[in-house]
Amino acid sequence: MNYLSQSWLIDRRHALRAMGTCISLPFLECMVPLNAAEKQTETPRRSAFIYLANGVHSLNYQITTPGKDFEFSRSLKPLEKYREVVTPVSGLHHPGSLGHHHNCINIWLTGGKIGPSERNTISVDQKMAEVTAQHTRYPSMEIALTQGSLAWTADGVQLPAMRRCSEIFKSLFEEPKGGIEAQRKALRRKASVLDDNLAEVRRLEEQMGAADKGRLDQYLTSVREAEIRARRADAWLDTPLPEIADADRKRTNRDVPQTQAGDYFRTVYDLIVLAFQTDVTRVATFSLGGEGDAFAIPEIGITESRHQLSHHGGDEGYMEKLTNYDTFAIEQFGYFLSRLEETKDLNGKPLLGSTMSLFGSGMSYGHSHGNANLPLVFAGGNDLGLKHGSHLDFNQDHFDGYQLDNPGAHYGLCSRPANPDAHMSNLLLLMAQRMGVETDTFGDSNKVIEV
Repeated sequence: MNYLSQSWLIDRRHALRAMGTCISLPFLECMVPLNAAEKQTETPRRSAFIYLANGVHSLNYQITTPGKDFEFSRSLKPLEKYREVVTPVSGLHHPGSLGHHHNCINIWLTGGKIGPSERNTISVDQKMAEVTAQHTRYPSMEIALTQGSLAWTADGVQLPAMRRCSEIFKSLFEEPKGGIEAQRKALRRKASVLDDNLAEVRRLEEQMGAADKGRLDQYLTSVREAEIRARRADAWLDTPLPEIADADRKRTNRDVPQTQAGDYFRTVYDLIVLAFQTDVTRVATFSLGGEGDAFAIPEIGITESRHQLSHHGGDEGYMEKLTNYDTFAIEQFGYFLSRLEETKDLNGKPLLGSTMSLFGSGMSYGHSHGNANLPLVFAGGNDLGLKHGSHLDFNQDHFDGYQLDNPGAHYGLCSRPANPDAHMSNLLLLMAQRMGVETDTFGDSNKVIEV
């Protein structure tokens, strides 16, 4: 079955009207004739981003040897069997997060700045979605086990996150309640309400001061994004949903309690794989929890929150549990890679070859909120010209070597960049370019990384 096929057309010039301006829809697959859609043979490019809150226990995480001859650290050992498709990355940082507290999660994919007067910028997943949305039913999928998503619009508005696995499945693969026509009427009522809302807000705007206008602008951006998504959903209603095999439905269309964190993580990964396989979207973000309330994992004896463990204060028991948490999360990421490897895309090739994924954190050392030397693992996408299998270390030639037997010195490396030019946005720029985004910069990038 060709999931991208459809036999109807909508006008490319269809526009959205909000705030007195016209916003053109992106070119959608449903705007082309059926026979044109069937000519698509190029393998889709995909990206997934997975966030681990509060950094890691760096003494057990850090790989100390650069290049191809590196040895996996204790925490990263679960990825050893994927050596040829992973690149552990050391030494990168976001300059805009240095010296700040937990809000580093907000700019992990934007490369923006943290501060009371700062406004976030577009996240790289949404930059990618600008290119891929023309081919898929949904521009992107946002999942977060707690708190907000990793995705931010061009106007610095955070996109909402989904949580329950059954709701994620339903939103992607099930017909709307009451049928297509009922859904179409609901979407058009929503668009009408949004239009009326905007008209009322514009009248109020004339009576507001500068501070209120700033907050109003952010609100209007959210409304505009909601309107665009509503109109876009309407345009796809007549496109058949993909058929889901019973085994895939059983694996993903269920709810898992938070007390079974591993099962929860794997079910979400299965949902992302299924979404990529059926090409309903090509971009996904998955936060394993916010900095203040990431899950406990009682199934491996961890009843404390990740935030609590990260503030270990040198307690041996807490540091061991944090290491076990790190290893456990990385094991689940390995499961995601294995599922991508065994699952074929629409052209019969393993998804892993056409799917880039980035696993990591916006914090390195949680106890003192160190935001340098970020723990990152870049994986997949070998069919996109990437060459994995090395430890990419940007600390090299900028310091005297890792001192894991001297925790104070190593933690200092996690708080102050050894290489001030090694921006994480350089890696995000590489991923954006490999997804087809035509740009030479992203965030605060200063050069593109080569992998």
